[in-house]
Amino acid sequence: MAQSTLPAPPGTAPAPASEAPSIGVRALWPYLRRHRPTLLLVVALSLVSAAAALATPLLTQRFIDGLSAGEAIAGTLALLVAAVLVSSLLDGLITYLLSRTAGGVVLDTRVRLVDRLLRLPVAELDRRRAGDLISRVGADTTLLSAVVTSGLVQLAAGLVVIVGAVVLMARLDLVLLLLTLVATGVGVAAVGLVSTRLRPLSEQAQAAVGAMTAGVERVLGAVRTVRSARAEQRESEAIAAEAHAAYEAGLRVARVQAAIEPLAGVAIQGAFLAVLGAGGASVATGRITLGELIAFVLLLFLLVQPLAGAILAWTSIQTGLGALTRIEEVLALPDEAAGDTTVVPAPVADAPLLELRDVHFTHADGTVALRGVDLVVPRGAKVALVGPSGAGKSTLLALVERFHDVTDGAVLVAGVDVRDWPRHALRARIGYVEQEAAVLAGTLRDNLLLAVGQASDERLAEILATVNLTGIATRSPLGLDAQVGDEGVLLSGGERQRLALARMLLVAPDLLLLDEPTASLDALNEAALRRAIDAVAHGRTLLVVAHRLSTVADADCIAVVEDGRVIATGTHAELVATSDLYRRFATEQLLT
Repeated sequence: MAQSTLPAPPGTAPAPASEAPSIGVRALWPYLRRHRPTLLLVVALSLVSAAAALATPLLTQRFIDGLSAGEAIAGTLALLVAAVLVSSLLDGLITYLLSRTAGGVVLDTRVRLVDRLLRLPVAELDRRRAGDLISRVGADTTLLSAVVTSGLVQLAAGLVVIVGAVVLMARLDLVLLLLTLVATGVGVAAVGLVSTRLRPLSEQAQAAVGAMTAGVERVLGAVRTVRSARAEQRESEAIAAEAHAAYEAGLRVARVQAAIEPLAGVAIQGAFLAVLGAGGASVATGRITLGELIAFVLLLFLLVQPLAGAILAWTSIQTGLGALTRIEEVLALPDEAAGDTTVVPAPVADAPLLELRDVHFTHADGTVALRGVDLVVPRGAKVALVGPSGAGKSTLLALVERFHDVTDGAVLVAGVDVRDWPRHALRARIGYVEQEAAVLAGTLRDNLLLAVGQASDERLAEILATVNLTGIATRSPLGLDAQVGDEGVLLSGGERQRLALARMLLVAPDLLLLDEPTASLDALNEAALRRAIDAVAHGRTLLVVAHRLSTVADADCIAVVEDGRVIATGTHAELVATSDLYRRFATEQLLT
């Protein structure tokens, strides 16, 4: 495989074909429970349809024998026609109900999956590829449809017809029935043996599709970088290799499925030949009548159709269970808020709004990010974090938001450990603007209202003016309903950053966490944004990560972070005099 020019983040790897143990048919029941009334109706209709279908051969026998004996056959013919019509109409209705139920199962599963994905711990999302998770929502859930439509219910209904046909065939001729059971039994056993390979192969195929989807999602998310690096061919080859792997995995499934059909066909054809040969000899000797042979053959047809359907249903179930294993793996992952208290604690009077006490944090891969950080952010203060890249500044903000929990020590908000806050209540007090400002596909209005749900146009216009973004709402005739493009591609980097800030300002929380808020702004917009931050900071508390010292030179307190530690604190003037690292930053940025 060609090497990718855009490697996945460290520690991120494609999920294996199945990290969870394979599951059984019983695992399908929770997905079907809500549709139980419809499924019970389908079963009832299937029984009626099966009864009508099973009556057809017997009525045919009576019709032929009556016709041969010169008896009245009008009533028998009417019953025969009615049985055929009832069976056919009910089969059509059953097909519709099963299709509707299957669609409902897929819908419910997708809703549950998306909800769970949005609530997974950040660390869990960091270690997985987004494209593979998307594949589980799309391709894997689609396979559940076949499990319902040609799976469990159809298998159960088919078994009713099979049992009924066998009972009626036994009444007609035990010898012919024995020949039928031997011929079909060998085929069914062979099919069952082969189909056991379907589930693991299906899991592998779905995992390969997920890896390919992840590759496409990854490249499209950085298409400008790929093109500027002239790496289209290499990236295309890398994804083509993943597509080829998915193709090969699909072929392995197809080979097993292809082996099932001829095995079933040989068994069915063998049963027909045996019945026709032995039955013809029996008619010739007078042991059975022609009507009985025709009735037995029609019952054999009735037996074969649900038997073939049962075999296909079993293979569909095995394939669907492979996909369900991948779905259940995600649904079994813990909710981020699992174990959170539901009681909102009372803030401690006179406590700092934010305090970090001997905070340590180590990533899952063993990388140490923070080493005993102590920091106090008083109410109403503006505190800045400065230092080299990788020093742990953004990690500190992530701990305050509880995207991760501390390895040791404590983070306190309003005097209460953040682990004692319900996450939704904690985050309601905090506004957070990421270093890479996230803008969602949709309209300006959609992005501004992401946290608050609704606000007047006047209020939105006021917020946009605060961050010097009035122009983006007026340059399109659609105004606030103008599209921003996928990931905000129709906006400049500075506009995306300010739009994210505007979204946060609309919430107006107690504590504002700003991670490099001016990183993508020119000097004029930086000055405007600084004025906006100063305006909204009145009566609120700010914790700002910055590389541009001009952004935070007026902060009440600046903490210098290096190698996961706070090595100095003070005002700009104090740090220029006392901290070698800060003084170097200030000198390089012409602030001394």
